[in-house]
Amino acid sequence: MDLLQKETVIRVSKILKDFDETFSVTTLENSARTANEAAASLNCEVGAIVKSLIFKTENSFILCLVSGDKKVSLNKIKKFLKVKDVSMADAEDVKKITGFTIGGVSPIGHLNKIDVYIDKSLERFSNLFAAAGHPNCIFKIDFLNLQKITKGLIKEFTE
Repeated sequence: MDLLQKETVIRVSKILKDFDETFSVTTLENSARTANEAAASLNCEVGAIVKSLIFKTENSFILCLVSGDKKVSLNKIKKFLKVKDVSMADAEDVKKITGFTIGGVSPIGHLNKIDVYIDKSLERFSNLFAAAGHPNCIFKIDFLNLQKITKGLIKEFTE
């Protein structure tokens, strides 16, 4: 099956094209389920891979876009959200909120509206690569356009 015809990938592709018609989804021969796999497939630094991580807070879910070579600090997220509880969302919640399965969660094209936070550490790369709705599909984008297309707030929340 052509991965570009999958509903999840079409959803991401449409948003990309509507935002900037020069943007497109690329299919990789190898899986980009993890940041390391994606970096190996793309022959780029692990840090240039955008990890899309869904967290559960006391009353909602948030999406954190993080550099592939960084770890999220739950304490920093708790501080800027002013909440007591933050944890990784489980696979079922991720699918329900975004419409994507873990490994293919895109920064855009979610089924439900979700607040997006972008870690400042992604700023150091001129090109970023993010999942496009399937573990073998990605798109290339720069930091400024990532911020614009996701309407994400830039924060520092890595260790």
